Amino acid sequence: QVQVVESGGGLVQAGGSLRLSCTASGRAFSSSSVGWFRQAPGKEREFVAAITAIKKNTFYGDSMRDRSTISRDNDDNTVDLQLNRLKPEDTAVYYCSRMTSIYNSGSYLDEWGQGTQVTVSS
Repeated sequence: QVQVVESGGGLVQAGGSLRLSCTASGRAFSSSSVGWFRQAPGKEREFVAAITAIKKNTFYGDSMRDRSTISRDNDDNTVDLQLNRLKPEDTAVYYCSRMTSIYNSGSYLDEWGQGTQVTVSS
């Protein structure tokens, strides 16, 4: 129903910042909660942050709650994730997906894009 594309990743030194974007087509995206997740080599998928559709309520996972900010522009069908003070352990592929509840990290839909690689050097 919805196709998403993640972008904005890259190589950054420790302490640096990146702004990731999740864009999609279709009205279902702008009326849905959306979450960002990440997966590092050898590790399970990890919840980072999520945001609701209209009121833009936000919820953050433990991993980056003090170093990330999620936002959205429904006119552009875009959900962004600002990452700050990055650490080498933040190195992972970052994905976005619609969710049924921002408070339930397991409520994602199976609508992942290819992801965007974030690499943080020491």
